[in-house]
Amino acid sequence: MPNRKAEEAEDLVMAAEVKSGAALRSPLEEFQLSSRTNTAFLGHPPGLGWLSMSEVWERFSYYGMQSLLVLYLTEYLFKPGRIRHVWGFAPFAHAITWAYGPLSPQALASAIFGLYAGLVFVTPLAGGWLADRILGRTHTVTIGAVLMAFGHFLMAFEVSLLPALLCLLVGVGCFKGNIAAQVGDLYGEDDPRRADGFMLYFLGIQLAVIVAPLICGTLGQTVGWDWGFGAAGVGMVIGLATYLIGRPSMPPEPSRQVKVKRPKLSAQDWRVIAVLVGLLPVLALSLVSNQEIFNAYLIWAQKNYQLVFFGKTMPITWMLSVDAFISTGMMAFVIWFWRWWARRWREPDEITKIVIGTAITACAPLVLAAASYRVAQSHHPVSIYWAFAFHFVNDFGFSMVLPTGLALYSRAAPKGLSGTMIAVYYLHLFIGNMLVGYIGGLLSTMTAVHFWLLHAALMVTAAVLLTLARFLFAPILAPAFAPAPG
Repeated sequence: MPNRKAEEAEDLVMAAEVKSGAALRSPLEEFQLSSRTNTAFLGHPPGLGWLSMSEVWERFSYYGMQSLLVLYLTEYLFKPGRIRHVWGFAPFAHAITWAYGPLSPQALASAIFGLYAGLVFVTPLAGGWLADRILGRTHTVTIGAVLMAFGHFLMAFEVSLLPALLCLLVGVGCFKGNIAAQVGDLYGEDDPRRADGFMLYFLGIQLAVIVAPLICGTLGQTVGWDWGFGAAGVGMVIGLATYLIGRPSMPPEPSRQVKVKRPKLSAQDWRVIAVLVGLLPVLALSLVSNQEIFNAYLIWAQKNYQLVFFGKTMPITWMLSVDAFISTGMMAFVIWFWRWWARRWREPDEITKIVIGTAITACAPLVLAAASYRVAQSHHPVSIYWAFAFHFVNDFGFSMVLPTGLALYSRAAPKGLSGTMIAVYYLHLFIGNMLVGYIGGLLSTMTAVHFWLLHAALMVTAAVLLTLARFLFAPILAPAFAPAPG
């Protein structure tokens, strides 16, 4: 009898503890707990479906506009008689030439592209702070979507180029990082579906990259520039509507009142931070071939590829869809290859994979240099097969650079700073796109052969510097992991 009473007392204590623990759980934690058994969307919580589709439409609008930007500026807006009508363009152009020197219309378009494509990786830092400290993620994402839609529609008017770009930059900053954070909030820390959920999320992004140039690019080049930008705006409105309709299935706002106590950084932590920050300019060099695809490559390709098929001229923006399609296949192949490799030999560390990828990608501009030499000798465009060769080599190598770098910074970051260091990692995209904006302008002053050889030389330099860093900072960049069991 006494034992029975003792058991009943223990049961009451346990019940009280469970009740107390439940009371201490935040609404977000309660949501994540209930989501463990919610498999309504391909084995994941339904919120993943709504967030993924919202991001698909946002990326559709972003890449649709980006596929047209340089072509629109060089082939239409920067022609005499039009450029002077753009609001505020004279002081803006003066500031650009002060920084870059005198520029041709093509070089000016390239510089503007570099500024835009670079700053979209900086503004999310401000957008994240705004969501975490003041507005919350839902309101910040909504504001970002509205600003982006407004910006796309403003691009349809010649006079409003600069206000449109400003709206797009601020909008992307509010939208991009915060919606990805909401994807992470769908899962508890111990939920094994998190990685697979992000893979589905990024698969949707790849779909948008394939489709956007086909629709927005084709409309812009064959019907009218305003139609292409308008289609991007419509896509963003659909994305906003999708987000708002699916909001009840998404995570509740995390508390902005709780202050997290973080461990003090040690001397070793600061060394790690210094190495990771110091790598950013080198990683930026590894991007130049891939990021140039959205810039000077389109202008060069339009003049140097044979684009007439059955009497119809293919819009050059379709090459971006070709690149995205090949890139998706290359990513899948690389994932399979390293899994196959790991079953037989020791898998290389992240920095070694980045070196391999950069070295492979450095060969891609050599393909374009050879194509340019052939055009110069024959005075005729080269076959479209040269384009396929370039994109296969570039995408094969690049698939081991950007995502692997993300894994490196996530793994090497000091405890409690992984989120901050991932944001720091994306700054190399800002540096790289600014560099591409400058280099792309050289297409109007250099021969095409030397232009692409310059890209190859920069990337070979990056591969050499990354190899040197791998040996100098091996404990940080290439630690000796224990072999996997079995």
